[in-house]
Amino acid sequence: MPMTSDSSSTNTPHPQQAIRRFDVFAEYNRLKGLQKGLDEPHAKGYGLWVAKVVASGGGRRSGAASGHEVKEETSDRGEQRESRAEQEWHELSGEPQTDRLFDREIIQRMGKEFYTTVFAPAIAQAVEQGRSYESIRDTIRKHWKPAR
Repeated sequence: MPMTSDSSSTNTPHPQQAIRRFDVFAEYNRLKGLQKGLDEPHAKGYGLWVAKVVASGGGRRSGAASGHEVKEETSDRGEQRESRAEQEWHELSGEPQTDRLFDREIIQRMGKEFYTTVFAPAIAQAVEQGRSYESIRDTIRKHWKPAR
């Protein structure tokens, strides 16, 4: 399926709402989380968390603006570890960023059928091709318009 699949076709599902850069970034980082060894639920939470941190401007200050890097942290014992590869929920304002929240804020918003048949496969194809988020964020969603 082409990454810029035209949702105006009668056979292709339409998103329920406009697809945002935020949606693309969350999915892109869900896939990056899977590549880093996260299980599916935690990869969803990670993707949503990264998208929210960057959208709030917090990622620029913390050095995670691209959302692609694994940030090294020093533990209490002085050991280096990859903080992003852990199976834990990241929190924002005391709310865990979970797979269920990803499902509600990303998948349900655009519609499950659109997500599974158009959106997720197109983002996965871009990641498999080694494309950066910046190179796809606008072009990939250009033709994805809600049905009228």
